[in-house]
Amino acid sequence: VQLQASGGGLVQAGGSLRLSCAASGRTVSNNNMGWFRQAPGKEREFVAAISWSSIIYYAEFVKGRFTISRDNAKNTVYLQMNGLKPEDTAVYYCAADVVWRRSVVSVQPISYDLWGQGTQVTVSS
Repeated sequence: VQLQASGGGLVQAGGSLRLSCAASGRTVSNNNMGWFRQAPGKEREFVAAISWSSIIYYAEFVKGRFTISRDNAKNTVYLQMNGLKPEDTAVYYCAADVVWRRSVVSVQPISYDLWGQGTQVTVSS
């Protein structure tokens, strides 16, 4: 399986972006999927995750602003980002937990086995 993240770019504070993570090679409909981000000089951090059964988790700092979703027919996971702030500037990565229908959704990067290449999001003030 390969993950391809896209949709990043430069946006002004308060703006919106929609990130996509397209999986190829096999279906990820039975896998938990996550979005993480990494700013320069900082560790990779959890943003949002969606289980194979569409249970959703968010980091506190994105609640009410970001929405994660999945379209199994398109084998794609999305991250709709509204109300962007300069502190949201980072490289955003999508990731897949390869365990089939794992019951626990992790917020730790180490729990995810497959990673996309990352897409840069830059929010100007």
